[in-house]
Amino acid sequence: MKKRPPLEKIYEAYSAIADGRVLMGEHEAAVRSSDGGGEYRVTWTGDAYASTDNATYWQGYAGYPVLAVLLLQGRLPLDRTLAGRFAGIRWHELNARHKRDYAAAAREAMEQNGIPAEEADTEARRVLAALEALPVTLGRGRRPGKG
Repeated sequence: MKKRPPLEKIYEAYSAIADGRVLMGEHEAAVRSSDGGGEYRVTWTGDAYASTDNATYWQGYAGYPVLAVLLLQGRLPLDRTLAGRFAGIRWHELNARHKRDYAAAAREAMEQNGIPAEEADTEARRVLAALEALPVTLGRGRRPGKG
């Protein structure tokens, strides 16, 4: 993967999984946003993944929808207990309030939900290391308007 996602995108992927917002298919998945206002489409063939989420589409790194799919596929290590602690977090609102300072948004989310930051960060770094070892390539999904 050419560009590494921010650590905090792992936490957003955990929330999507914990909230049941990822609907997996054979070669595609639908991932609803944390505020329910958007839905992103992730598609894959072999090691080639594409998504309509903003991070993957515009920034060129695996956004939380792609990360959630890779976690659910077992291609990345998933600590389901830790992921479950991220249930119900409204990331869109937090990221907007912190003006896209993802680290500050994640710290607030963890403080509010009693999630030990050091434990979460250690596991998220482990997931990112596994991501870097994957032969995955990213592309832009078809983007018919928003989501």
